[in-house]
Amino acid sequence: MQEPLKILLADDHRVLRTGLKLLLSSQGDFQVVAEASDGREALKQLETTPVDIVLLDLSMPVMGGLECLREIRARKYPVKVLILTMYSEQQYIKEVMMQGANGYLCKDTLDSELFQALHTVAAGGRYLGEKEAHVLIDSLINEPKEEAELSEREREVLALLVHGYSLSVIAEKLYISIKTVSTYKTRLMQKLGCTQKSELVDYALRHNILG
Repeated sequence: MQEPLKILLADDHRVLRTGLKLLLSSQGDFQVVAEASDGREALKQLETTPVDIVLLDLSMPVMGGLECLREIRARKYPVKVLILTMYSEQQYIKEVMMQGANGYLCKDTLDSELFQALHTVAAGGRYLGEKEAHVLIDSLINEPKEEAELSEREREVLALLVHGYSLSVIAEKLYISIKTVSTYKTRLMQKLGCTQKSELVDYALRHNILG
């Protein structure tokens, strides 16, 4: 029989820790071996207690979850970290995942997703709750595109293109060959991810490159 996964609960709410402990002990494949009410306490427990997964709250006194996570990774403790929090905003999700968390779960979905999340991170995967995944996807879809790095000449060509000048007139105005203007146009379309002139106009309007 496989040994149960050893869990460290780090949360400043004792009632929640008790509830989680009962929930996890109802399954034979989890064992809560240590508890902590803040990040510093959690690090102290990790010094002496073999742990597979840390269930880590973000908002705690003395040392918060994010700082604790950074310390866990800096000290290279061989543990998985699953964040349990009330925060579902994308900036929290992105930050903790970039800092080395293995999963992120909101406390209001614990009953339905906790066991799946624990098994996923224990197996070496990463886990985002359904709610958190939607938040991240929405943020990626709606994230404003950064302004591309354009050379001064590229900006000149773009400004003239969106004003409706032909390649030959642009060549004349900039004292370059038509072939060179065509090359600049192709490069601009690729850089800006545009497939038609109307998209070039839209980009120029958004980034104030109308000359």
